[in-house]
Amino acid sequence: MAEHTTLDASVRTQFGKGFARRLRAAHQIPAVLYGHGTEPVHLALPGHETLLLVRHANPIVELSFDGTTQLALVKDVQRDPVRQVIEHVDLVVLRKGEKVTVDVPVAVEGEPFAGTIANLDAMTLTVEVDATRIPEHLVVNVEGLEDGAHITAADVQLPTGAELVTEPETLVVAVSTPQLDTTSDAEGEAAEGEAPAEGEAAEEKAAE
Repeated sequence: MAEHTTLDASVRTQFGKGFARRLRAAHQIPAVLYGHGTEPVHLALPGHETLLLVRHANPIVELSFDGTTQLALVKDVQRDPVRQVIEHVDLVVLRKGEKVTVDVPVAVEGEPFAGTIANLDAMTLTVEVDATRIPEHLVVNVEGLEDGAHITAADVQLPTGAELVTEPETLVVAVSTPQLDTTSDAEGEAAEGEAPAEGEAAEEKAAE
């Protein structure tokens, strides 16, 4: 299931790029918590713990701030495109028993038939699932599958209670036999065939 941890956060009342930079310099990350008709709460999260948390897909976090706790889903992580530093985190309020729609990574396991390869066409599948039971990934087993085998979204086994949102006919994995690239060999043979001709031309020129 998705990572579930606890973070001690603090409510922030200052905003703007300058304040955000100062927060990050102090090893904290600006965030906002919203959802279920509640007023957005602007928070500062501990930098190192947050960095570890968002390495997982669809992590759930129990936030502790102002003497209260709140379960939340990490909805979006904004990063600096160059340095990949986390700039901001969006968190959505969760209620126990509710379902959420999330994109879950697909993981391929097993080895297809000898001489073939399994190509992953869909990196994630969208599912509706209990907020506290989000799978970390969906497993697709390709063990022994032969050339031409296709696995669609409808074929992927989902956790109990989860519903597929992605179109059922979406191609997830295709098994194929790699085609040998003979272009470079043909070019090499052509070049070898031209070499004697060049040598003969040089000899003829010398004889003249």
